[in-house]
Amino acid sequence: MPKIGAEAVRRKAMIEAAIVEIGEAGSLDVTVSQIARRAGMSPALAHHYFGSKDQMFLAAMRHILKLYGESVRHRTIGLRTPVERLHAIIDASFAPDQFQPEVVASWLTFYVRALQSEEASRLLQIYARRLHSNLVFNLRQIFDPDTAQSVAQGMAALIDGFYIRHALQDFAPAQPEVRALVMDYLELYLARNAKHG
Repeated sequence: MPKIGAEAVRRKAMIEAAIVEIGEAGSLDVTVSQIARRAGMSPALAHHYFGSKDQMFLAAMRHILKLYGESVRHRTIGLRTPVERLHAIIDASFAPDQFQPEVVASWLTFYVRALQSEEASRLLQIYARRLHSNLVFNLRQIFDPDTAQSVAQGMAALIDGFYIRHALQDFAPAQPEVRALVMDYLELYLARNAKHG
């Protein structure tokens, strides 16, 4: 009789192995056998749990997105002001764990895969909507609705854009500088709002 929780433990091990394998390859050019071997399991078991390499990759991205969401929630606990919560979202987006080589490779593969796969595209849209919604929720406590939407779009574009630049270019600003640039964008709008408010 299987141990209770064994499937969840095995699935998690395979997801983590998939993230590492994709990170080392820098693409989805890995096999289910490679992933299963790294997880210490058989390819047949990997196929049983996930069905295909694509489904395994989507499970890996859901895992990464879940960890990111947990990081945002953890950082915003107990914060009272919308500006503090916005800073926490920016901090989570540029936290060291988001820049581990295997996580970066998974994100870059995810963006490309979203152009080819409806499921990946849907998952990317869910991430984008959640980020936008979290930003707008706090920005609407400071700005009028139209400005809140506009600032949220700008902040999300900076977060994603700087992340990609940092991931792909050796000469991109370091993480603290990138974080400061996004903070500056918010501060400029806050200053403008204070001036005209």
